[in-house]
Amino acid sequence: MQKAGFVYIMTTITNSVLYVGVTSTLSQRVWQHRTKYYPNCFTAKYNCVKLVYYYRFDTIAEAIAGEKRLKSRSRAFKIVLIKKRNPDWKDLWEEINE
Repeated sequence: MQKAGFVYIMTTITNSVLYVGVTSTLSQRVWQHRTKYYPNCFTAKYNCVKLVYYYRFDTIAEAIAGEKRLKSRSRAFKIVLIKKRNPDWKDLWEEINE
């Protein structure tokens, strides 16, 4: 049985920068971004600490393909995607840890 995967979008407190990522362990990966576990990575440098979107795929391979598709889309497309599922741009950290 293959692991599930997630595509997710992180942003700053002011929603000014968007970061698209992929992982098989969403809670752990978001915690790493929030705590700047990897201080030299993009999310640490730009202070992307708020999870505003995520989508679960059945396999990590599907998630990787989904990440590539999403990264190729415009910022405007990503904003529409976020607003459809999270109109107030709330931090979804608590939701993924319920």
